[in-house]
Amino acid sequence: MGGGRSALRVCADHRGGINWLSLSPDGQRLLTGSEDGTARLWSTADGQCCALLQGHESYVTFCQLEDEAAFTCSADCTIRRWDVLTGQCLQVYRGHTSIVNRILVANNQLFSSSYDRTARVWSVDEGQMCQEFRGHRNCVLTLAYSAPWDLPGASCVEEAVAGGLLVTGSTDGTAKVWQVASGCCHQTLRGHTGAVLCLVLDAPGHTAFTGSTDATIRAWDILSGEQLRVFREHQGSVICLELVNRLVYSGSADKTVKCWLADTGERVRTFTAHRRSVSALKYHAGTLFTGSGDACARAFDAQSGELRRVFRGHAFIINCLQVHGQVLYTASHDGALRLWDVRGLRGTPPPTRSLSRLFSNKVGCAAAPLQPA
Repeated sequence: MGGGRSALRVCADHRGGINWLSLSPDGQRLLTGSEDGTARLWSTADGQCCALLQGHESYVTFCQLEDEAAFTCSADCTIRRWDVLTGQCLQVYRGHTSIVNRILVANNQLFSSSYDRTARVWSVDEGQMCQEFRGHRNCVLTLAYSAPWDLPGASCVEEAVAGGLLVTGSTDGTAKVWQVASGCCHQTLRGHTGAVLCLVLDAPGHTAFTGSTDATIRAWDILSGEQLRVFREHQGSVICLELVNRLVYSGSADKTVKCWLADTGERVRTFTAHRRSVSALKYHAGTLFTGSGDACARAFDAQSGELRRVFRGHAFIINCLQVHGQVLYTASHDGALRLWDVRGLRGTPPPTRSLSRLFSNKVGCAAAPLQPA
C-alpha cells in the first residue's frame, strides 16, 4: 500500500474553506465554491484557475458545473448562473428566504433546497420560479431528480410523473417525493428517526436510498412510498452515499465505508483505516476514493477492500472529491484544492514519466512542495 504521496499541485487561491467541487460533463473544467463567497473555475488540462466568480454576498454552499454554464448557491439566499468562458454572472435566482443548501440542474430545469423548508424549481434561462415544494417541517438538505423517461413501468401514475419526480431529504426525518409538473407531494417517506443527510436515486428501479443521522440507510419505492429495506450496521450518522453497479457505498461518522447489495441490503464489505468521519466518496474505475475528517484522502480497491494509497497534505476535513483521467482532485475546509497522481492504483506501477510537468506552477496557484512519496 502506497502512502503519503505528495500532491501534483496545490491551488490555494480561496481565502476560506472549499465547500464543494464539481466537474463539468465534458471533463474540461472544475468549479469550486468557497466560504470566502466566491467560486473559481479551473482547467483540468493544466490545473490553472481560469475564472473568479464574484457576486454572492455570503459563503457559497454548493455548486454544479455544466459544459457552458456554472451554477452556485449561497447563504445569501440566492442562486447564480455564470458564463464559464467569461466568468460573467448571467442570472440571479431570487425567492428563497434562507440559506440555499443544494442545487441540481437537470432537464433544463434548476432545482434547489433551502433552510426555509422548501425546495423550488426554476426556469434556467428566464430565472423565474416555476414551482415551490412546501411541506417539510424543517430544513431541506438534499435532493435528486428523476426525469419521466427514466421511470419505466410507471404507467399507473403516468400523469403524475409527466414532469418527472423530485426527491428531497430533510432534517425533519422524512424524505418526500414531489410531482414536478404540479408541485404536489406524491409520497412522504417516513421511517428514519433522525435527519436525512444524503440520498441517491436508482431511477430505472424507481428506488431512493436515504442516509440519516439515525445510522441507517433505507431503500424506498418512490412511486408507492413503500419502505423496501433497512441497512443497519453503521454505528454513526450516514454522511454520504454512492450507488454503482447495484452496489451502495455509504460513508459514516463511525469512520467506515460500507458496501451493500442494493437489491437485498446485504453488507458485503467494510472499508476501515479512517481516523475520523468519512465525509466524501467517489467510485472510479474499480477504485473507491474517500475523503475524511482526518484530512486524508484514501484509495481502496473496491472489490477486495484493500487500502491502496493515502493522500496526505490537507490541514482540515476533505469536503469533496472528483476524479478525471489520472488525477484525483480533493477540496478541503483548509481552502485548498489539491491534485494527486492516481496512476498505478490497480496493481501496475505508474509509468516513469511524471504528471508533475503538466501541472507545473502557474500564476495564481502555489506549487506543491516536493516531498518523498
